[in-house]
Amino acid sequence: MSLWRQAIRHLGGQASRTATRWAVVDVEASGLDARRDRLLAIAAIAIDAEAAAPRIVLGDSFEVVLRQDEVVADKPNILLHGIGVGAQRGGVPAAQALQDFERWRAGAPLLAFHAAFDQTLIARAFASRLRRRLDAEWVDLEHVAEVVQPAVAARTLDEWMAHFGIRCAQRHQAAADALATAELLLKLWPAIRRQAPRPDFGALQQMAGQRRWLP
Repeated sequence: MSLWRQAIRHLGGQASRTATRWAVVDVEASGLDARRDRLLAIAAIAIDAEAAAPRIVLGDSFEVVLRQDEVVADKPNILLHGIGVGAQRGGVPAAQALQDFERWRAGAPLLAFHAAFDQTLIARAFASRLRRRLDAEWVDLEHVAEVVQPAVAARTLDEWMAHFGIRCAQRHQAAADALATAELLLKLWPAIRRQAPRPDFGALQQMAGQRRWLP
């Protein structure tokens, strides 16, 4: 049974969620232009932020490859994310995949690194496949990192991972990248708490918003 179906089955009996459940998201796409390229896969992992320090909930995760109407056969792109022609043809119908993701998310706010890319691709997919928008709050963890660790000369996810010694099983694979991003959040948490002793998701949004004022 695939990971995303395990997640759906696992969560079927959970009737309610609180604001302390966050979701770290990563996507794979047919290219690097979020306004034109297509969404190929979504992966996400839950964060339990109820305690003094957040924790990654490995058993509360989601992963899906969307079936493509037109297969992306570009070899460099496939080598990057590993979603080949067969996986694209055998993926979950896009509308169902998006509905499954929405059900798994269950209202949880979303975090991502370079969140604008993920947010734009998911928003376009919801608009084209479901004819509606995904009602979700977002935080760009890249912006939070730059605000709370201004002395660190890191900009990319790889550079932040190297700074904190975070290992990723397979870069540019959505589930592995989502887990690495979640681990980055945990590494940043002491610095986040120095700015907000009892940080909630709203505090992270405020921190991310301060990015525009950095020199």
